[in-house]
Amino acid sequence: MRRSRAAAMERAAVALDGRLPFLDAARGQVRKVFPDHWSFLLGELALYSFTLLLLTGVYLTFFFNPAMTEVVYAGSYAPLRGLRMTEAYASTLAISFDVRGGLLIRQIHHWAALVFVSAIGVHLLRIFFTGAFRRPREVNWLIGLTLFQLALVEGFAGYSLPDDLLSGTGLRTAQGFMLAVPLVGTYLSFFAFDGQWPGTAIIPRLYTTHILLLPGLLVGLVTAHLILVYYLKHTQWAGPGRTRHNVVGRPQFPHFITKTAGLAAMVFGLIALLAAVAQINPIWKYGPYRADQASTDAQPDWYMGFLEGALRLMPGTETRLWGHSISWNPLLPAVLFPVVLFTALYAYPFLEQWITGDRAERHLCDRPRDRPVRTAIGVAGVTAYAVLLLAGGQDVLALLSHFSVNQLDWILRVALFIGPALAFWLTRRICLALQAHDHDRFTAGSTPTGLVRQSVEGGYQGEREPLAVVDRYQLTLADRPEPVAAADGSRTERLRGALSRWFYRDRVQPPQPARPDPAPAPDVEQV
Repeated sequence: MRRSRAAAMERAAVALDGRLPFLDAARGQVRKVFPDHWSFLLGELALYSFTLLLLTGVYLTFFFNPAMTEVVYAGSYAPLRGLRMTEAYASTLAISFDVRGGLLIRQIHHWAALVFVSAIGVHLLRIFFTGAFRRPREVNWLIGLTLFQLALVEGFAGYSLPDDLLSGTGLRTAQGFMLAVPLVGTYLSFFAFDGQWPGTAIIPRLYTTHILLLPGLLVGLVTAHLILVYYLKHTQWAGPGRTRHNVVGRPQFPHFITKTAGLAAMVFGLIALLAAVAQINPIWKYGPYRADQASTDAQPDWYMGFLEGALRLMPGTETRLWGHSISWNPLLPAVLFPVVLFTALYAYPFLEQWITGDRAERHLCDRPRDRPVRTAIGVAGVTAYAVLLLAGGQDVLALLSHFSVNQLDWILRVALFIGPALAFWLTRRICLALQAHDHDRFTAGSTPTGLVRQSVEGGYQGEREPLAVVDRYQLTLADRPEPVAAADGSRTERLRGALSRWFYRDRVQPPQPARPDPAPAPDVEQV
């Protein structure tokens, strides 16, 4: 029976291959090699949460009505019966209480959005700290940053759709950002809201943006990102048989397919479990949005918290120039700060390439300790983000800590400048200490054997086990580039030389003896 079934499947495959070149195209791909390391799963985590977002989002579109026409609520949630509200808010209540499984799907959608943005953010941090943005992967770094920004806007548009009091407060804040733009701010607000606040067009426009425009851009950029990853090959950690010219890992079929399918199942299952037991965004508690009310303790989702924190820490100042008022809060924290931040992130791979003069192709991941300045810059940025995130909820912190909001503002303002500087210095010193530790392990061995030998001079010295071949290989393969030679030419070249010396100074140079070249692993793909 089994033989006949196998023969039938073989005949079907041959017949299909004779009409479509499917097997010829797939033959070379099923053995494609993927590195085997947990950090490479972060991108897949983002991909599967995005897939779950698309699936649940399609389901929710069948029941959501984005109209802003006012109706009198007569649904299942008794505390709100008889209140006037928009159809958008009423349909969201209907999804939550009248559609079978609607509340679960809503919460899965919201939790998947948080996981999606989180996974992209952590994935970008992994790429930054390991230097995986270097040539030839600069374009993928740009695509990843663009995906992150689109995910932020998509999340903001999504939680604004129910038109509850909390999301309405967020939209009112966004309108303030638009109005803060000099000269054209009023026109931007009138265009977005189709007239005076709140108007009747913003929810339908956000709905179209949320389900059509932004998902289309996200799908296109995710596809381009995966194509580039497939074409350029994965980066990998240094190890036996791993060089700058190959990829060592497990084949796509059956190992990688099985592992990634298991990860997808876990992502779907854990998000569904989280949605079932952890309540999120209970819009029925906030009530419908009214322009004469504001939600107390209003906090945005975490990924917008850094903008909220910057807005709260910036003092309220205003300048009058040529008949126009410039409100520095929110112009600086909410408009100029994100522009400067993401411009710096876009430019960083090319700036580091210019400073270091390293234009070679890099397929091996850096250990963060081997690039102390880059690692310190990243940790300083994360520290600044953490301070701004705390500032985004300074009113809640004041309630819990019994400090006044004014006191917390000044504490966090000082921390915003001192914290990143201290984190930079401390991280750099830790990286250098770890390099010195590696040097000691390389020269003196790893763990003590318990044996003590007496030298000819009469001294005693404990013996250590020699470092494993794999560890020696990793340490000796690490690049230790030299600073760019200072030029006597233009100011630009002198600046480049000074930055290069700053980037590479105070390094711990390990010995570079001839190392054994271990036999490569069985699954190797040449770059």
